[in-house]
Amino acid sequence: NYPRHNFFHPHSSRDMAHIHASVIVPTYKECANLEELTRRVFKALEQANRASTTELIIVDDNSRDGSVEVIEKMKAEGYNVRIIVRTKERGLSSAVLRGFNEGQGKLLLCMDADLQHPPEKVPELLDAIDFTKGAKAEFVIGTRYGGGEFAVDKDWPLYRQIISKGARLLARPLTPLSDPMTGFFGLPTEVFKRAKDINSIGFKIALELCVKCQVKKHAEVPIHFGVRVHGESKLSSKVIVHYLRHLNDLYRFQFPLLLVFLIVVVLVALFLLCKLVGLF
Repeated sequence: NYPRHNFFHPHSSRDMAHIHASVIVPTYKECANLEELTRRVFKALEQANRASTTELIIVDDNSRDGSVEVIEKMKAEGYNVRIIVRTKERGLSSAVLRGFNEGQGKLLLCMDADLQHPPEKVPELLDAIDFTKGAKAEFVIGTRYGGGEFAVDKDWPLYRQIISKGARLLARPLTPLSDPMTGFFGLPTEVFKRAKDINSIGFKIALELCVKCQVKKHAEVPIHFGVRVHGESKLSSKVIVHYLRHLNDLYRFQFPLLLVFLIVVVLVALFLLCKLVGLF
C-alpha cells in the first residue's frame, strides 16, 4: 500500500500520445541509486509542470541486483517509470540508443543513474530544446564548465579531472560543446532521427550524436558535478581505448577532405624521400 502520486501513468497507445519528454537512464549495478533518482527527477518535473507528460526509462544491462524490484515499487507508487532489461547487449551508448528508440516523447534526455548529474536540472535541459516553448537549440548539455571553471565536487579524484580535461581537449576540433564528455544531454526526437551510421560502442554518445546529427545550434545548462555515493565507476583503460578509437572515427566523418589531404602529404613525402635516397 504505497502512497499514490499525481503523475500521469499511461497504459494505452492513446494515452502515450500525451508523453512529451522521455528521460533515459542507462544502468548497470545501480540499484541503490534508482529510488532517490526517480523521486528527485519527478519532484523537479512536478515543480516545472512536466511530471504528467514525462516518462522515465531505465535501460539496464541485466544487473540482477534488485533494480527491477525497485522500479516496480516506484511504478506502484504512481511514478511513470519503467525498466528495460537487456540480456544480449552491453554498453552505455547502445543502452542510450535503445532508450531513445523506445521513448515516446518528442524530447529525448539522457542522464546517469549515479546522481552525479543533478536531477533538479532535468526541467531546465528539457526547456532548452522544447520548440513548443520557443526554444531554438537542437541539442543541450549539462556542462561542468558553465562558469568558466571545472565545476565538480571537491572530492572528485584528481586523476579523473585530468582524464576528463584531456579528453575534452582532444574533442574540441569536432564540436563547440564546452563539455563534450558529458552524459547529461538532450535533443528533440526529430533531430535524433537525422543521425546516420551511429557508433554504439563506448561511452561518449553525446559527442557522437552532436556530430552525426550535424547540430547547428546548441544550448548549455551549468551543473555542479557531484561524487558517486553508491555503486562503482565504470571508467577503465578499455573505456579510454574505445574513446580514442571513437575520436578517430569522428574525425574521419567530420573532416573527410582533411584525411585525403593528409594521405596525399604522406605519399608525396614518401616519394621525395625515395628520390632522395635514390630509389627512383
